[in-house]
This record gives sequence, structure tokens and C-alpha cells, in this order.
Amino acid sequence: MKVGLFVTCLVDLMRPRIGFAALRLLEAAGCEVVVPAAQTCCGQPAYNSGDRRAARLLAEKLIAEFEACDYVVAPSGSCAGMIRAHYPELFADDAAWLERAAALGARTYELTDFLATVAKFDTLPGNFSGTVTYHDSCSGLRELGVKAQPRALLARLPGVRLTEMNGAEECCGFGGTFAVKFGEVSARIAEKKCDNIRASGADAVVLGDLGCMLNIEGKLRRMGDEKTKVLHIAEVLAGES
Repeated sequence: MKVGLFVTCLVDLMRPRIGFAALRLLEAAGCEVVVPAAQTCCGQPAYNSGDRRAARLLAEKLIAEFEACDYVVAPSGSCAGMIRAHYPELFADDAAWLERAAALGARTYELTDFLATVAKFDTLPGNFSGTVTYHDSCSGLRELGVKAQPRALLARLPGVRLTEMNGAEECCGFGGTFAVKFGEVSARIAEKKCDNIRASGADAVVLGDLGCMLNIEGKLRRMGDEKTKVLHIAEVLAGES
């Protein structure tokens, strides 16, 4: 199957190794992976800020770049959720574009959802050894139903022991522009999340969205925790952690 890897702008700019880990996993699962060189942003920041025109222009660009693929996969629940759940709203007044957006959205998956439910990939190259706790990112959980999939994949790694933290489904405080507009509230939410991570006793917190990852890692370090690893699920599954 031909899979378009949407790297996401945040991964491209901040942690490219996550994109390479996703690529390795998709290729190991037997996919023909296409990575459009001109891809940029899904339009989510503009959409969340109320700039529908900019969001729509970016959505049109993404659709044109990826619609020839059998599937689109992103190592980010929020970006995959933007394409699947919010693109239809952007094109509600344009039947032709709405049809294209809906068709692409139906073929768009968050990485672990795709590996577990479509590719049914069970021979994972990861070699992580230690205890992990999993943070459920808001968009992946609530827009795409990503909950059991990453845990099922982690369970296939013999060296991984999963311990659930309190409030695993609670927000980390990032929320894109929320962290900028409501900094004090965001910081308090992040502090609570980090307290739960540390209380779990895990060697690492694993998650599926880089925005959450950066927010949690930054808060842990500011709280004086230099020990707890903060890892993207793609890095753990691909053996690049």
C-alpha cells in the first residue's frame, strides 16, 4: 500500500528524528512510503486562532499533495485530527473541495492507530527496556479514539513494562496557542501532569504528540527532574529512544 507520511511542521522543525522513526516503522510494516518534499503545515495553528482563510489555503495544499496516496499517516494525533475532523468545516461551503477533504480524511490515521488497526504490525524493532507510563494526548484520544492502540504496541516490546499514571487522559496544558494565551493556567495544568508522571515511578513518559512532549519535558526539567525520559511513541517502537 502507498502511504503518505505527513511529518508535521513541529516534528520537521523541532524533532526530525520522530519523522525518521515513523518512516522506519511504516517501511518495516511493508508500506511504500511517500514523503512529499513540499509539505508544510496542516493549518491547525491558523484554525485554532480563527484564521480560517490561512487554514483553508494550507488544507488545500495538503490535500493536493497527499490525495494520490492510499493512506495518510501522521505521528501526531492533533494533526491527523485536524485533517479528519476539522477539514470538512473549512470546506462546508464548497462541495467539490468538501468531497476531496472528506475522502482524504477517511484515509488519514495517527501513526499507532494505523500500525495497529490497518497494517496490523506486530514485529516491532524497538528494544527499549524499562518502565513507561503513557500520556493520552487530547486530540488523538478525543477526536480519533487513540487509546488502546499505543498500549497494545508497547505491550509487544518484551523489555517494556507499562504502569498507568493517575489522570493519564488529562490535558498536559499545551493546547497549541492555549499555552501562549493562558500561560499561567497552562503551567498549572502541566505541573499537575508532571506530578502524576513522577508519582508513577516510570523511567519514561511516552506519548504521541510532539507539542505535549515539549511541554511536559520542559516542565519536568524546570521542576528539577533531569531523570525521567520524555519519548515519542515512534521513537520507542522503532528502537531509536
